[in-house]
Amino acid sequence: MRRKYKRMLDGMQQMSEAGKEYGGGDPWFLYVLECNDGSFYTGVTKDIERRLAEHNDGKASKYTRTRRPVKLLYFENCAGRAEALTREYQVKSLSRKAKEKLVSPASDSSGD
Repeated sequence: MRRKYKRMLDGMQQMSEAGKEYGGGDPWFLYVLECNDGSFYTGVTKDIERRLAEHNDGKASKYTRTRRPVKLLYFENCAGRAEALTREYQVKSLSRKAKEKLVSPASDSSGD
């Protein structure tokens, strides 16, 4: 992870822990997509349905643009942007096997 991005996340996390949520405290979501080639894509958003449509329309990220269609495998609620970005970093750091375990239906906590 780039040092600048890590500092930003650390600052946001400290604000969150101090009760000063960065971004107004709106609910955010971490999500994991499966691309057409079998790879995983992890991201954060405030609106999962809109973001999934953007990915499938080729308007969301360079990575998923050439790997469509994508399908939503997993999502989790986060208290705010800082928490979502911190969790995104954690998930992106996982091995493929650990990500498969996270998104498996047996560990599914996304069906709120």
